[in-house]
Amino acid sequence: MAITRGFRFQVPNFREVFPKDLILMGEIEPLIKYNPDRNAMPEQRRDFDPKTGTGTGLLMWKANVTDPTELKANRASFALWFIAEVVPIPQAEESLPGMRRLVVEGLMAEPKIAGQGDFKYQSYQFYATGIAGDNSGAKGNRPIADKAA
Repeated sequence: MAITRGFRFQVPNFREVFPKDLILMGEIEPLIKYNPDRNAMPEQRRDFDPKTGTGTGLLMWKANVTDPTELKANRASFALWFIAEVVPIPQAEESLPGMRRLVVEGLMAEPKIAGQGDFKYQSYQFYATGIAGDNSGAKGNRPIADKAA
């Protein structure tokens, strides 16, 4: 098969997938690597797959989002992973405490199987490279400290 596991499809138009934008629930946090050793220091995950040798090597960040157009409650909320060296900063004002409208740039989708037992279905893990209107440096691949110099 020509398409290998972990392949991400570019989504050229954010509004085709999320016509009413996304709702960010809470804050964007570092995506932490799984480590079976409980005493080890937490380490932030990087976008790199050692099995295939592919990835950008940039840091990964996790945002819990909700799609207001999704009709099934168990599919409406999901984790969106950002690939950027610095945390993307949403510019929209909070519409409710802890909730803001979110439009992302560089949207990619990775197919996956979700559900359990006989109730499995096709789903996607979504990735993005930045947030529309964000000038934190997340899209520029340089930390903010480098821009000040």
